[in-house]
Amino acid sequence: MVTSIALTALATAASVVPLVLTGPAGRAPAPLEWGAGPLTVAALPRITYVAHRGGAREVPENSMTGLMAAYERGTAQVLDFDTRLLRDGTPVVFHDETLNRTTYLGGAVHGLDAQEWQGVRLRPKDRLPGSWRSERPPTVAEVLDRFGGRIVLMLEAKDPRALDRLAALIRARGLARSVFVNSNDPEVARRAHHLGLLAQVWRSAEQLRTDRPERWRSFVDLLDVDHRARDADLLRAVRSGIPRVWAHTVVTDAQRDRVLALGCDGVITDAPGRLARAAQRGARP
Repeated sequence: MVTSIALTALATAASVVPLVLTGPAGRAPAPLEWGAGPLTVAALPRITYVAHRGGAREVPENSMTGLMAAYERGTAQVLDFDTRLLRDGTPVVFHDETLNRTTYLGGAVHGLDAQEWQGVRLRPKDRLPGSWRSERPPTVAEVLDRFGGRIVLMLEAKDPRALDRLAALIRARGLARSVFVNSNDPEVARRAHHLGLLAQVWRSAEQLRTDRPERWRSFVDLLDVDHRARDADLLRAVRSGIPRVWAHTVVTDAQRDRVLALGCDGVITDAPGRLARAAQRGARP
């Protein structure tokens, strides 16, 4: 049960922060950058930078404003966000199972429906640079409509039950080659692949000690490895035959330089702006 604040009272303020630009009949406009079609993974550079949760050390995580800031700054070529499922089946952008850590409320995310979600407000961390106002966490549909085709997206399916709904949202917008669908479970990645999606699987340093990622190369498009893994484990991942191997969650120049030297071709970072500034000052790109 949601605690602390009445959702109905908060819902009256839901229009204060618009989350989606709309066109005729309330539809989101097709991004101008599409041209003949959306931007896809084929356009990614040799070394790719990913804004993890939008860049959680620089912006409010998993917020529309934070994702917009990361997009507009241009310091990452991929925007990452997490997804959860509401009680009525609506996929929303949120990391935790409960509201407690990042909002003014408490209780399980899955306990809410779409109408009640209108009353949820994010609580920006005090230590974030800049000034950020509270806002409602977006739905997955809103993020796809705002950014789909303009930049490659990476979404983690925290609740595997949402996979069919996520696939429908992605395919309906023509974004099957523009959105990585991430999970810690290789079997969820296999399902995503069979649904025609770009399948990503992330693994911890401990898991990588015993993983044999070459077994997944027929259905995994992106292997997301923990930068704290041993050199030998990272090298085995890089040599697995999986097309892309990116390392998470990188926050320092030294961490980035190590994983790139070992052959990773992307970094997933909470601080894309800081790493980009360091690269401009002469660090390895």
